[in-house]
Amino acid sequence: MSESSRWTMPEMAGILSNKIPQDELKPGDHIYSWRNAYLYAHHGIYVGDGMVIHFTRAAGQEIGTGTVLDRFIFSSSPSHSSGSPCPRCGDQSRTEGVISSCLECFLCGGELYLFKYGVSPGVFIAKTRGGTCTIAPSDPPEHVLHRAKFLLQNGFGVYNIFKNNCEDFAIYCKTGLLVFTNVSVGRSGQATSFLAATTAIVSSPLRFLTTGVSGLAAVGFGVYCVSRYVSDIGVRRDVMKIPVERLILCPGPLESDEAATITDTSKEKGS
Repeated sequence: MSESSRWTMPEMAGILSNKIPQDELKPGDHIYSWRNAYLYAHHGIYVGDGMVIHFTRAAGQEIGTGTVLDRFIFSSSPSHSSGSPCPRCGDQSRTEGVISSCLECFLCGGELYLFKYGVSPGVFIAKTRGGTCTIAPSDPPEHVLHRAKFLLQNGFGVYNIFKNNCEDFAIYCKTGLLVFTNVSVGRSGQATSFLAATTAIVSSPLRFLTTGVSGLAAVGFGVYCVSRYVSDIGVRRDVMKIPVERLILCPGPLESDEAATITDTSKEKGS
């Protein structure tokens, strides 16, 4: 293995787990916690003083079936681990949109993980579970905090599990990047992993490339990895950097060439 292709020790450790102690958190960190036996993760931005800004939909409304299945499978609403209202946050079980919660309510009894930015393609592929890292670099913490606090006051649009979810919110706060084409999936690594797995399963022509079980598994895994990679926010080309104030003035997809020239406002640049 060449010197340039070797993984560093932090990269190797990150492949195994993104778990982080609470005392290592820094304002502007993108954090997440797994829910319901690692079925999915809830994401947010740590803003300091034990508080997290995150995007959620009210309990029982996440996937919109109108049944108890909504709350059991996809509930991301914050709650206090003791089961009683949090003395700091109150009862947020029916709140929705961009909200601020204490770290304990955000974690909801789960463990704390740090979403990684600027990872190498090799590390990204090795982290086969989506929603844990991206190739895209993060902006400075002051830009991240400005976006998160601005959206806390102004909202982040309508929650959509595939196009505009909690991970999409956190990734936008960290990068300022938005998808500007009318595609079926947003920036969320969890959503793209789900679609990549579906693509690998239903790619009928690839079934004829091999007759063995191991060969079929290898082809399916290859399709899954490629689909995840090309959908990552750091690789795809249908994204642009949008100042957070622009989201309020002109919500929705921005498809004009002129929009691609938009740069961060002087406030985000810290001037």
